[in-house]
Amino acid sequence: VRSDTRRSRWAEEAVRRTVAPLVELSGDLMGDLGGKDEDAPELIAVGRTRPDDLSRVDMREDSLLVVFDRPTSPGNLGTLIRSADAFGAVGVVVTGHAADVYDPRTVRASTGSLFAVPTLHVDTPQVLDWVAGLRRRGTPVRVVGTDEAGPVDLSRTGLTGPIALVLGNETTGMSAAWRGACDILVAIPVGGAASSLNAAAAGSIVLYEAA
Repeated sequence: VRSDTRRSRWAEEAVRRTVAPLVELSGDLMGDLGGKDEDAPELIAVGRTRPDDLSRVDMREDSLLVVFDRPTSPGNLGTLIRSADAFGAVGVVVTGHAADVYDPRTVRASTGSLFAVPTLHVDTPQVLDWVAGLRRRGTPVRVVGTDEAGPVDLSRTGLTGPIALVLGNETTGMSAAWRGACDILVAIPVGGAASSLNAAAAGSIVLYEAA
């Protein structure tokens, strides 16, 4: 909490109700922590993140899961989480060396969807083992990869049933492990001078098509 200004009624109520330890800091320090040059926040909460446990994902017969392999841009990751929320995905799984799910830029780009959609960072082998387990238990998950050179046009693909939609790194695409795990590779036909689409934009298009 800020020590050098009178707090608003909202902030006073939050302070009164909290059971967490309170630390008073100057406005300058609060501004640094809050990432703002002006108008430092009145309160900053430090919280424990939820565990990256795949049991948080409720994969059923009609579920759509998004897998983002090694994203480098927090903005792209946050935007994709926002689209996953908008189009009814049951979760977003980030794999490999990747942007931080809780990077402030990721959080801002998600516009709050990060707190509505289970979003995890899990190793690729763990996700593939989880998918195999779902299949053994009778949930026929299909792994659908996106690739600008994919042999199947997106509009000709039936995106029904339980699906794990895989999007690759913005520069190099999917890893060899994910490419080998895909049941089908789909491409979004594009025109004009663009050779490809931004990863978050491509993911949003596929999510919309599936929805």
